[in-house]
Amino acid sequence: MIGTNPARIIDAQITVTCADHTVLTAAHRLTTTPSDTRRYPAAALVSLYHQRWEHESAYCPPRHTTMDGRVLRSGDRAGVEQERWSLLTLCQLLRTAMVDAAESRPGTDPDRCGFAIALQTARDQVIQAAGIIVDATGPVGTIGRRVLAALLPSRRPRVSTRKVKSRYRRHTCRAPVHPVSSEGSGRPGPRA
Repeated sequence: MIGTNPARIIDAQITVTCADHTVLTAAHRLTTTPSDTRRYPAAALVSLYHQRWEHESAYCPPRHTTMDGRVLRSGDRAGVEQERWSLLTLCQLLRTAMVDAAESRPGTDPDRCGFAIALQTARDQVIQAAGIIVDATGPVGTIGRRVLAALLPSRRPRVSTRKVKSRYRRHTCRAPVHPVSSEGSGRPGPRA
């Protein structure tokens, strides 16, 4: 069970062939909540496993690129929630523009579209009011054209081996330090 949801455990052997023709095989155990084996076959879920990391890394732009090291300004919960939703909305709109641009050029992988380029173009449009009203923009707008003009190189397949965490602590606890008495005997002095 995961919370109140029944969990499904899938044991799988995953084999990856790297660019240098190295073959890596490892046993993985996936835990998932979709329990309908006909609708969600184990092989399909295992093949989607690598995209999990892309999903998790999608939250990087709001923290690092969009905010550029700044913190949220609101001092209350409602304001923080509003700022978080606005950042997520902005990121979703930029991702939509990037995917639309990639789809306008057949065979272009959306992963090659740069988020920082899309963000900077959107900032330029808002700050400079440049390219806001255009007679004919075609299937993609200004953001899409700039993203397509500076596509990133194709992603290389990434492989990271899983490591079992040590059962031993990396940092040991130190014994409490006792103050030295005024006589200099090295014995602990009286407690205050």
